[in-house]
Parts: sequence; C-alpha cells; structure tokens
Amino acid sequence: MTAELTVAAWPGITPRLLRDGPEALTDYQQAGGYAPLTDPDHLLAEVEASGLLGRGGAAFPMAVKLRTVRDNGARAGGTVVIANGEEGEPASIKDRWLLRNRPHLVLDGLRLASGIVGADRAVVYVSDSTAAESVECALTDLSGDLGGMSVELLTVAPGYVAGEETAAVHVVNGGPAKPTDKPPRPFEEGVAGKPTLISNVETLAHLAYLHRHGAQTFRDLGTESSPGTFLATITGAGRGPALYELPHGVAFADLLTLHGVSPDHVRGALMGGYFAGLVNRDIVEATLDHGSVRALGSGLGCGAIGILTDDCPVAVAASVLAYFDRENAGQCGSCFNGTAAMAAVATGLRDGVATEDDLDRLKRWSVVLRGRGACATLDGAANVAASLLARFPDEVQRHLENGCRTCRSGAFIAARPYEVEAGVVLV
Repeated sequence: MTAELTVAAWPGITPRLLRDGPEALTDYQQAGGYAPLTDPDHLLAEVEASGLLGRGGAAFPMAVKLRTVRDNGARAGGTVVIANGEEGEPASIKDRWLLRNRPHLVLDGLRLASGIVGADRAVVYVSDSTAAESVECALTDLSGDLGGMSVELLTVAPGYVAGEETAAVHVVNGGPAKPTDKPPRPFEEGVAGKPTLISNVETLAHLAYLHRHGAQTFRDLGTESSPGTFLATITGAGRGPALYELPHGVAFADLLTLHGVSPDHVRGALMGGYFAGLVNRDIVEATLDHGSVRALGSGLGCGAIGILTDDCPVAVAASVLAYFDRENAGQCGSCFNGTAAMAAVATGLRDGVATEDDLDRLKRWSVVLRGRGACATLDGAANVAASLLARFPDEVQRHLENGCRTCRSGAFIAARPYEVEAGVVLV
C-alpha cells in the first residue's frame, strides 16, 4: 500500500513554496513569476541582504556562491548553472515535491541564478523519473527557452553520492555519477572547465520568491542568522511522512504537536537526513534553526528529520551505517573500508556481541576518518558513529551488556531507514 504524504505550511503563515496540487505555467505567470531580470547586480545585493542559505545540506550563503561563480566566470569566459534535484537522501522528499508540483518556481530560480552569474548553459539534474517528466513538460510550455537560454534535462540513476556536486559535474561532462577529487571545486572549474554554480532546487525556489518579494519580506519569517522558511521532511514516530514549510526558529516541541507526536515519547532524532547524525532528547527543547541545532552537535542539513520514539538509537545507527557501507562510491579506500568497519561494529553492538575494544575503535574511526574521502559520505558515517557514542552512552552500555529490551524483542532493521518511498503520493 502506497503511503500518503501530508503537505502543510506552518499554521498562521502564507506558504512561499508549498501549494495545493501542481502549478501550471499560466498560474505561475499570473502570480508574478518569470518577471524580467532587469538588474542582476541589484538582485545579487538583495540575495546578500536576505541572508539566503543553501537548502541542500551545507547551508552555505547563496550570495557568496553567486558572486564567486560570477567573478570566476568573468575571468574564465563563461559559467554554467546546475539545478541539483537528484535528492539521493532517502529520508528527504522536498526536492521531488518541488520538481513534481512547482517546476516553474525552480526553473525561474534557475533563470535568475543564470542571469546573475552570466551563465551560457543551464542544466536540471534529477534522478526521479516523475520529476523529470514534470520538468520536461514545464520546459515544453516554455518552448524550451528560459530567458533566451536553452535548458538541458539530465536524468541519472538515484544514489546517495549521485547528488554530490562533483558527481553532478562528472555526469554533465559525460562521466558516471561519482564524485571526483577536490580541488578544483566546481565554482573554480566545473562543467567543460568553466566555473559552475550548483544549487539545490529548493534554494533556487527561494531565489525566485526573493526576486518577486524582496529581501525584507524574505526576512519577515525566520531568525536573524537563519532567515526565511525551509521545507522539512518528517518521518518516524510510527506515523506517515510529512512535508512541512516551517519558519526557521520554530520550537521542535511545537513541530511534534503539529505532527501529532507527544514530546514525552521522543527518544531523539536523526537529523539532516542521514548526514548530521543522531541527537538525544535535548532536541525536544531546541528550536529549528542552524545555530540551535549546531549547538547540539548536529545540523538541519537538507531539513529531513527522523523522529525516534519506539526505535532504539543503536539499531537506527547500525542501519544508517550499513546503508553508508552499501552506498559508498567504492572509489576511496578510506571510505570503502571505513564505512564497512564502522557498520560492522554498530551491527555487533545492536546484536549484543560488540566489546569495549570495538567501541574504542569506533570512537577513533569517527575522528580520524573525517575528510578522507572524495565526497562527504565518510563524514556522514563518522557523524552517525560519533553522535551515537556521545549522545546515547547509556543505550550503548546496555547493548554492551546485551540488555536492550527493545532490540531483544525485535531490533529496528531497515535497508533505508526512515525512507520516503519513491512511490509516495505527493499531492
């Protein structure tokens, strides 16, 4: 049976990205979309004033990205822009939803980003076939023309590493969807050797909103350091998946209420999809903005949050690490061997057969293996291992003694923990 996705904006706000059902070109234009970009420098200044941060995971300032690629392109003789909607993170649904339901909002943002950096080539990069069909139809409505520039649509097989920025460049350049060594980074030398802006599709959607409404209106919601709204994919807690548009800074406890989960039943959360690791019950007292979540030793990442209620955090960590082991690109020995080693210890811990020496090794690996791979897969695995040991010491100790009642009665085991399935009903 296919699950149905709950889609809703935070109570009391006018949604900026979410809407009821797919949006046609005429609807988007009548609402002010595709307005001419008369002054790229002014829009760049507005982006800077807005404080827009990337929504793909790293929360990097969009204005810095735009300015860097523009300046590099002036010296290199051209730039390329990629709308990254690959969304290889199983616990996230936001990018697929946007591409399926609001492709014109994303394409408008792509147009604006291209205008700011002076791009002569634009690419939409996806792995979801339904999203690809939606974008293709939207481009057909536009006669394939976006502000005088043609747009390419590239579809790849889904995979955790396929959405990494150098993997996207590799595909556009004719290679496989696997990361490449850095430097150079794409903003220095990307597609066809040109400086390349790679931007998450939600970030581009916010750029289109910003162009229409301005920096001050963008900042009317959110916090000073985490302005605006973001799309949060919520899974776990024995409930169906949900996609919420939230102002940065809302209380996590209030989000639980909206989602119908009692704070008393929450053991912790898996943050930022799989990448940012686990947090304990401290999350219940936190607000959902970058500073507050970082203070817990975690991150918002792509906005995907798996809520742990009945599931054991040790078993969840074991499943996530096993996923990283299967999904690594197989290119870097440190990642290929490191993810396997950490997954083996976590699995042994879940099953009550790990030793203190195993935990010592896991702790050491979670530190020394960081930064050793071509992409961030190994860092994500290290985050999960380190956060488990730091945030759930009592649960870890119980597993050393094979005393976890939850796991002894049936451990949580999932190939793709808290996945939002590709076939989920999105509207």
